[in-house]
Amino acid sequence: MDNELNTEKVELLSLSCEELVALMEKIGEPKYRAAQLFSQLHKGISPDEMTNIGKKTREKLMAVASYHLPEVERKLVSKLDGTTKYLFSLSDKNCVESVVMRYKHGNTICISSQVGCLMGCAFCASTIGGKVRDLSPAELLGQVIAAQKDMGERISNIVMMGIGEPLDNYNNVMKFLRLVGHEDGINIGYRHISLSTCGIVTGIDKLAKENLPITLSISLHASDDKTRSEIMPINKKWNIDSLLGACKRYFAETGRRISFEYTLISGKNDSPEAALALAKLLNSRLRTRTETMPIHVNLIPVNPVKETGFKEPDRAAIGKFAAILEKNGIRATIRRTLGEDINASCGQLRRNASENKE
Repeated sequence: MDNELNTEKVELLSLSCEELVALMEKIGEPKYRAAQLFSQLHKGISPDEMTNIGKKTREKLMAVASYHLPEVERKLVSKLDGTTKYLFSLSDKNCVESVVMRYKHGNTICISSQVGCLMGCAFCASTIGGKVRDLSPAELLGQVIAAQKDMGERISNIVMMGIGEPLDNYNNVMKFLRLVGHEDGINIGYRHISLSTCGIVTGIDKLAKENLPITLSISLHASDDKTRSEIMPINKKWNIDSLLGACKRYFAETGRRISFEYTLISGKNDSPEAALALAKLLNSRLRTRTETMPIHVNLIPVNPVKETGFKEPDRAAIGKFAAILEKNGIRATIRRTLGEDINASCGQLRRNASENKE
């Protein structure tokens, strides 16, 4: 098992069915208990609340294992569209954020993958203060379970676009994806899960081999290395050319369309010239005479953060940028702003809570 039983207590939510079977055997319980445990744990039922497992079994289990769901430290609900933003407190009192967005097709949760972030993107509040630690599979899964319990509604879609870089927490994220997609657990289909990365090339290449039909989103934000390096320090390690090379390999391996995220920052990367350069870059690097890779660009007006000073372009500039992409064969959508009255983008609620504790 990933969590060694002979050292610290294992997190029950981090265990697969097979690992739960091994745990039952270790404490002298029948294997079938594992299936009972797995389904109830993923519904947010703690061992102490389980009526189909005897007291002695529960005591033996909790002597070697732990079960913690993130606790709601703060909750904001938009009066405009019902978007709900959670500040979750973890067992070590660190905090992360999750956002639940309501759509006609169901509820989507945006979850965090780390406490803080190492990547240093200039426009992002999540990275201010750096990375504290990775989240475990249990803590990743716990955000979904805790939100479902609080809302009393099913979550049908997941976006890994909250605090942290998912591919910087690769093994735990892969374990989480297999747990959340398990038919006896929450059972969210992989095609309803999107993972966003700032461009860790080695992680993209590994992900291509995982046989997980999720949607990969690439945070691009610029069409030239100078601008991208100013916005995203990761570009100094893996530049645009190496990143798009990884995207080509990913598509060749999986056949899955990649979505490119482009945060529009007034005066930085939002000009008509920047739009044309982006279209030329994607067309020249990702499309050939023999292979036409489907390309989608998701345009995101920057969220104002007091520490960055970046400003959102006006609606006319955003619309013109999208039109230039479309004219040049690049499908573009402008992300609809949800939870505007509660500042629903990630990072700032956690930072405010952190500052208040100091």
